[in-house]
Amino acid sequence: MSTEQNLITTPITADFLRGHLDLEETAHGLLPHRLPARARRQIPDDRLAVAEAQPSGVRLAFRTTATTVDLDTLPTKRVYRGFPPPPDGVYDLLVDGRLTAQATVAGGNLLTITALQTQTAEFTPGPAGTAHFTGLPAGDKDIEIWLPHAEITEVIALRTDGPVEPAPDKARRVWLHHGSSISHGSNAVFPSTIWPALAASAGGVELINLGFGGSALADPFTARAMRDTPADLISVKLGINIVNSDAMRLRAFVPAVHGFLDTIREGHPTTPLLLVSPILCPTHEHTPGPLMPDLSGGTLRFKATGDPAETAAGRLTLTIVRDILADIVSQRSAEDPNLHYLDGLDLYGESDHDELPLPDAIHPGPEGHRRIGQNFAELVFANNGPFALTTG
Repeated sequence: MSTEQNLITTPITADFLRGHLDLEETAHGLLPHRLPARARRQIPDDRLAVAEAQPSGVRLAFRTTATTVDLDTLPTKRVYRGFPPPPDGVYDLLVDGRLTAQATVAGGNLLTITALQTQTAEFTPGPAGTAHFTGLPAGDKDIEIWLPHAEITEVIALRTDGPVEPAPDKARRVWLHHGSSISHGSNAVFPSTIWPALAASAGGVELINLGFGGSALADPFTARAMRDTPADLISVKLGINIVNSDAMRLRAFVPAVHGFLDTIREGHPTTPLLLVSPILCPTHEHTPGPLMPDLSGGTLRFKATGDPAETAAGRLTLTIVRDILADIVSQRSAEDPNLHYLDGLDLYGESDHDELPLPDAIHPGPEGHRRIGQNFAELVFANNGPFALTTG
């Protein structure tokens, strides 16, 4: 019991956390990871190493009568050399499923990105801080605190004016999702309003979000992590990072997708599995990568630098990728009736782009995330959708 504030201090243990695949004990507390240690040992670049440690979709879940909640954390924040620092990451506190309060944590470690393409960075240590929430409703309640989706976060302790215990298991279905920076939450403002979180809330499922900025590249170690993770529903959103990194040609991409799905099926032979193609992105609809930053207008935007004529030699665009993914599902579904395809244009297409254009030419803004999450829920969790709740 804290004599200064009369708050109960509760160290955070694994049973308070959801949405992660691994926990690393640090000198301060626990660092949630979204890839297991075996996979992390095979990561080839700093971009994915940072992305998987950013807790997109990770949240604390506990039951309490407290009206004051302090969460002590040590954040690690990214800044890009030559650019103003972004605002501090937001912690969303939900009471019985409703967003009730928000907070930020000042200070923390600093990663200064010195090379935009590789995410090479300089590390500067900093102090831990506290996300402070007051005026919460009285009485027993279930609380979730969603950690900042783009800020590495070591969780240390809860300090509350009432006892806490891990939230009871609601026996909801577990949705395991893998995707790119859009699934990670790029350009969303709050962690509980990235599109997978919104779709999960609408569908009444528990989210495990393996959306990795710049790194949905059909990596075998990610497929093995998905294979080994218990899940009731699985989705894989592929394409944009393959194109914008110019990572594969047609010859390599087709077997890579088959291999990714084969690996998942080793651990989940009959689980509903949804393959999702890219949303509309005019930058890459007909132009291959690589993608490059464009600062000519005074703000960070992106442009494609490939030659459309080289698609004849196997370079990929989003229109080509969508056709490939649809063909793969059509071929495999004859023997795998639980494999489904969703065209990303049904999540965000031309009319959506006209209304809600991509602010940086690649990622949707907050309203775009809301639109994608709503469309996904209506198409996928609806009664006739691939993730519909059925009873035997």
